[in-house]
Amino acid sequence: MHSNYLFVPLICNQCETLNNKTMEFENIVLRQEISSRGGGVEIDLTSLGFEGEKMLTYQNYLGGGMLGCVCVNDTVRANNSIVEENDTKKLDQIGEELKRYFFNLTNPDSEWESQSYEQNQKMPVSGY
Repeated sequence: MHSNYLFVPLICNQCETLNNKTMEFENIVLRQEISSRGGGVEIDLTSLGFEGEKMLTYQNYLGGGMLGCVCVNDTVRANNSIVEENDTKKLDQIGEELKRYFFNLTNPDSEWESQSYEQNQKMPVSGY
């Protein structure tokens, strides 16, 4: 069973932590589809300071039992050509934590199937 809470020490040295708080994704999930062939999780960013905005993390199936890297996008940057630097950093951090959360849901840690998040991020996005 996977936890709906995840705290990840930030790897991106350009971003600041969100006060070292644990992100609670369970209460802000809008859609979630997870399978052995990837899927996605969409969250509402309102409670994180972005009123009416959303973020989506997803993972594609590459074939042969392999999953592609976990990707993320958000409506803040998709709909605005100019985004404040502080907002960009905050969105990058939320996105990184959401990607790791989703990775933990789709990649079981077992002796037969084990790939680290870092290894996964080196995979292609799509098999096409």
